[in-house]
Amino acid sequence: MQRAGSMMSHLGSCLQALPSALRRSLSSAQDVLRRTPLYDFHLAHGGKMVAFAGWNLPVQYRDSHVDSHLHTRRHCSLFDVSHMLQTKIFGHDRVKLMESLVVGDIAELKPNQGTLSLFTNEAGGILDDLIVTNTSEGHLYVVSNAGCWEKDLTLMQDKVRELQNMGNDVGLEVMDNALLALQGPTAAQVLQAGVADDLRKLPFMTSAVMEVFGVSGCRVTRCGYTGEDGVEISVLAAEAVRLATALLENPEVKLAGLAARDSLRLEAGLCLYGNDIDEHTTPVEGSLSWTLGKRRRAAMDFPGASVIVPQLKGKVQRRRVGLMCEGAPVRAHNPILSMEGTVLGAVTSGCPSPCLKKNVAMGYVPYEYSQPGTLLLVEVRRKQQMAMVSKMPFVPTNYYILK
Repeated sequence: MQRAGSMMSHLGSCLQALPSALRRSLSSAQDVLRRTPLYDFHLAHGGKMVAFAGWNLPVQYRDSHVDSHLHTRRHCSLFDVSHMLQTKIFGHDRVKLMESLVVGDIAELKPNQGTLSLFTNEAGGILDDLIVTNTSEGHLYVVSNAGCWEKDLTLMQDKVRELQNMGNDVGLEVMDNALLALQGPTAAQVLQAGVADDLRKLPFMTSAVMEVFGVSGCRVTRCGYTGEDGVEISVLAAEAVRLATALLENPEVKLAGLAARDSLRLEAGLCLYGNDIDEHTTPVEGSLSWTLGKRRRAAMDFPGASVIVPQLKGKVQRRRVGLMCEGAPVRAHNPILSMEGTVLGAVTSGCPSPCLKKNVAMGYVPYEYSQPGTLLLVEVRRKQQMAMVSKMPFVPTNYYILK
């Protein structure tokens, strides 16, 4: 997901858990903001609307941030993520195009299988994270971050033109669908009541087009940004309110906003683009080496491969790590220090964990300090407090994976 920021004070102290970049974006309400097809729906349901990455989106509803977070972990919540960029890449050379931009092995994807991948630059930096699905309808379905909308679209369009000029068969279409995320342990049970397909046959990171509660042509992908089981549903904009209303009729489902989405993803150890990863971070530094396809590593044929592949075999200067912290809540930009008081790096995301009732964070430290169990210090409001490098996710993930 992408970067977003300085929360309005009246929204309450718990919203201050949002990363600073997120809070900065939320404060820029003077900008002309785009609205999702569910804007009026959010207002009617008590959504507190804020500016986020150029869009007007709900940060929370009538429930508190913590109640919404915990409801997602115990039941399921519905998120409007229609601000994400959805594109179709089509043509005989669609895989060639995508593999010229990302680090993953797109050619190996089975029909309707997807993967998380990364756009990278020639210096090895991460331009964005995205999900690419190889649909059985003969195109690649790509979902990337709203905060990188223009950058990502320009990147893909430029490559399309370059390949077309070389005689390749490839094209790109921007979709104007809404995108709804139903997330939580009862999400599949809720959705199954409205679909004919057997969701037990739709494992994590696979996708299918189906009718959902009477709305035809929905692309249902088993994925999400919370660490829980769940789906993202791409639906025609004109049908979004109808579908959201149908899902909310089940008492298991409550609406959730940006605040809960951010604390849920942090507990799950998932990166926020612009905070935890950016153009100056390589996949290896960001602890995302698993996104590099084996064939792609061997061929070294993706942008930045000459920088990234050698890092797999050597020690990088810094690594993204999880931190469990004592004392006051830790926020982005708080310094991370050695026990001797030497500044080692900085926190990139941090918040009190509603599930663990402890402070959790991510940040970058030198490689020699990145082992779980390493004791460190973080500086919060000029006071030093204890922190320990922790394995991520902080809260176990519950993705639906077929054994």
